[in-house]
Amino acid sequence: MSRLIVALATGLAFALPLSAPAQTMSGMDMNGMKMPAPAKKPAGRKPAVKKRPAAKPAGRRAPAKSAPRRPRQAGAMEGMPGMVTPETSPSKSAPAVKASGAMPGMDMGTPSGGSTTQSMPGMDMSVGTHAEDTMPGMAMTGTALPAGHTLAPPPPMDHYADRQFNASEMGRARRDMMREQGGRSFSQVMFNLAEVQIRNGRDGYRWDGEGWFGGDINRLTVKSEGEGVFRDGVDAAEVQALYSRAVGPYFNLQAGVRQDVRPTPARTYATVGFEGLAPYWFEVEGAVFLSNKGDLLGRLEGYYDQRITQRLILQPRVEINLAAQDVPENRLGAGLTDAELGLRLRYEISRQFAPYVGVSYEAKTGRTAGFARADGRKSTSTSLVAGVRFWF
Repeated sequence: MSRLIVALATGLAFALPLSAPAQTMSGMDMNGMKMPAPAKKPAGRKPAVKKRPAAKPAGRRAPAKSAPRRPRQAGAMEGMPGMVTPETSPSKSAPAVKASGAMPGMDMGTPSGGSTTQSMPGMDMSVGTHAEDTMPGMAMTGTALPAGHTLAPPPPMDHYADRQFNASEMGRARRDMMREQGGRSFSQVMFNLAEVQIRNGRDGYRWDGEGWFGGDINRLTVKSEGEGVFRDGVDAAEVQALYSRAVGPYFNLQAGVRQDVRPTPARTYATVGFEGLAPYWFEVEGAVFLSNKGDLLGRLEGYYDQRITQRLILQPRVEINLAAQDVPENRLGAGLTDAELGLRLRYEISRQFAPYVGVSYEAKTGRTAGFARADGRKSTSTSLVAGVRFWF
């Protein structure tokens, strides 16, 4: 009898746990969350082949409808450090949170990718690339600004150092700095032509040079050119004193006085001209001269330095002179009075000193040629030249 009682008690002890209902923690039932029932162990003998029993899928509720998406705001906090979005998930192995297990107040809406996103209340976690997705209160600058045609803001005219030091002393220091860093005066003397001309029976010489003193904008320029024949003296010589003003990176406007020494009678001219570097590296120069007798003359010249090597340079050169009227006293006729074409090859021993050889062709035209023939001179001449180009 005692054995029967013990057997019944043991069987009852085994039967009670199997029939007990699923347990839930009192007061811990979370809204929207359901604990799946534990899978029952299969009864009977173990199969001959060892296999892991597949766990029965837990019953899932239909996914809750996601809250209606809020309109995009300029202050959306997307792209902030520490915020995880489906596209920036740090690990693919991390399990996605199921929509059925959403915490209260959490927007677990499923986007078009099929994965879910976690967002705090009032936060839009949608990913976008719009320029307006900026932090609230931050002004758009640089390339984020919309295209426009407004003028640039004026440069600041105040100096921070004036708040700490005497303003007049700082102004003087700034003027000194600007003068030392680009406002100083410089000078240069250059003779582009200083040569001997070998002609048939009338060997001569010629010079053409200028010197200037000043800064980058304002300069005083002195020019001189002339020619002559050995044993006959100087045929033509002039000196110009000009104020030169830079009107751009490559050109200067000039105005001043020209004084002719030869031929006689001497003339004084008011001069207006220009000089500079034209496109493709052509050195050009032009001027208009109005004499004290009312004679109007003009001149245009240019040359180009074609480098053959770093030291060997070929220089073609052209110069033309014009007159608005006949000037019989100076043996000039109206129109194109004369022209010179030259080709010179120089070798730069240094940048400042370069001997050269070449050929020069000069021709007088129109009434000027007639004056030359009347004086017993040729209207055209070809010369072999040898000289030196130097500057310092």
